Amino acid sequence: MQENKQENKQDNTSMDGWEKKLKENEKTDLSNISSTSVDTEEINSVFGLTQKEEKKPAKTEKKKPGNFWFLALLFMFTISAVCGIYLVVKPGMSCPKVSKCSGNSFAFSGAKKKHQGEGIAWIKVRGVIAESGEDGPFSLPSSASYISKRIREAAKEENIKAIVLDINSPGGTVASVQDIHSEILAAKEKGKKVVALFRDVAASGGFYIAMAADKIVAEPGTITGSVGVIMQSGNVVGLFNKLGISVTPITSGQYKDIGSAYRPMTDAEKAILQDMVDDTYEQFLAAVKAGRPDVKPEDMAAYTDGRIFTGQRAFKLGFVDKLGGEEDARLLAGELAGIKDPKIISQKTENLRDLFISFGSAMENKNVVKQLQSMNTPNVSYLWVM
Repeated sequence: MQENKQENKQDNTSMDGWEKKLKENEKTDLSNISSTSVDTEEINSVFGLTQKEEKKPAKTEKKKPGNFWFLALLFMFTISAVCGIYLVVKPGMSCPKVSKCSGNSFAFSGAKKKHQGEGIAWIKVRGVIAESGEDGPFSLPSSASYISKRIREAAKEENIKAIVLDINSPGGTVASVQDIHSEILAAKEKGKKVVALFRDVAASGGFYIAMAADKIVAEPGTITGSVGVIMQSGNVVGLFNKLGISVTPITSGQYKDIGSAYRPMTDAEKAILQDMVDDTYEQFLAAVKAGRPDVKPEDMAAYTDGRIFTGQRAFKLGFVDKLGGEEDARLLAGELAGIKDPKIISQKTENLRDLFISFGSAMENKNVVKQLQSMNTPNVSYLWVM
């Protein structure tokens, strides 16, 4: 028994010694770690750092490539946007190459380069024909002077043998309509054949400019005619009386403020304005008679009183030469010019520019100030209004 007790004491003594040595070794290892340079991963394993702290540098490294591509895409988008705006503001900088197409868009850039092959020019006349003196930066270039310029440039091109006027207009102011009419006659004098195409509406001033064409094509349901002159002047006397507002004009003559919206019109003033309207109507009637000499005198008198009529009725009366659409107008223009398969010659397209401009024009047309100004400024117009 005593021997067993002694052995147990020796074993316990040896165990205690072993544990002491183990603790001393652990202290030695920790002191070695603190005194020597080790890798970051070894320190983390010793001191038990969390996984989140270990992954922080990795996350930072992954964000760098994403930021680079984002900045690159932003830079490319900025450059493309600037170029797009520049092309909108400077449409003349578009490519001057010549293209042949079967569409109905046509625009001149003013280039004087020679084109290969003979063809026709397709010029659109859209909306009210007038001069817009206060166009904004995104206004659609459709004023009378712009259309007249395109006709002049088409007349100068030797390879353009015919012009198609694509008309969708209720008319416009007298002087603007007459300016386009004169340019068409000048183009014909230079040997160009001219065909007018009536779309939905080709009334009054739209009808007037077509009288200078060699031939006219219209759809059976086209609204046309409205040969006449109209002058409208607003009157706000009743409204101003209710609001207690009065306007006192100071004029140099009796008729200086004729047509004023701030007072009733006198009989003498009505007679003066009626005489002016009658004079401009006689000019319209003379243009119709010169352009449509085959119309019977009784039909000419009956259908030039301001009424509107269909393209089919116009064809029966002789105001229109053919019923059809744009393809018929294209082929007819080629036939007059002696071209079997006429191509529409275009120097540039303005589709992208029109996309920006159409939105800006729509917003400008809603300007209340401009609407009021138009009411206060009487215009003598070859215009069909309802």
